[in-house]
Amino acid sequence: MPIGVPKVPYRIPGDEEATWVDLYNVMYRERTLFLGQEIRCEVTNHITGLMVYLSIEDGISDIFLFINSPGGWLISGMAIFDTMQTVTPDIYTICLGIAASMASFILLGGEPTKRIAFPHARIMLHQPASAYYRARTPEFLLEVEELHKVREMITRVYALRTGKPFWVVSEDMERDVFMSADEAKAYGLVDIVGDEMIDEHCDTDPVWFPEMFKDW
Repeated sequence: MPIGVPKVPYRIPGDEEATWVDLYNVMYRERTLFLGQEIRCEVTNHITGLMVYLSIEDGISDIFLFINSPGGWLISGMAIFDTMQTVTPDIYTICLGIAASMASFILLGGEPTKRIAFPHARIMLHQPASAYYRARTPEFLLEVEELHKVREMITRVYALRTGKPFWVVSEDMERDVFMSADEAKAYGLVDIVGDEMIDEHCDTDPVWFPEMFKDW
């Protein structure tokens, strides 16, 4: 039986007693966001709005974006990526589960040295796709041209941020390329595999998690 969104006690600053609030609302207050579904306009507006708000509230403290997504719409994913580059706080991107298609593009968009994959995460990249096959011939041609431009742009970003030659990334994107966390690190999609962080900080505070996790 579904349990819905769990609620946890949380004391809002200024209140004397804790109140029961949705778990994700507590996490948002701790600058921790989640991309856990297909990327569409609604979830994009939700995440970008939170990033902008948290940046206005505190332009210095890091924001943590956990990713477990099969990907989704191109333009929606690019909107999240661009927002990550625009806000002043550094964005940690953390893949658990899967970051496929545009979700891998968002994972790539985290602050360099702050892109993390959990040990059993899977990362997949491939070329952009479109629904142009439903369109009439004129629209078909226009959409193919636009898709080519977007594909080149995305390929250049992958190449720039991974350090791979453009032609290597372009050839890899011709097919679905699934990678383990270690393979994604070797490719340059992420900087750290999660168990490396655990080993590194096992005797110290887990500095790559939000402040609220330090007491766990």
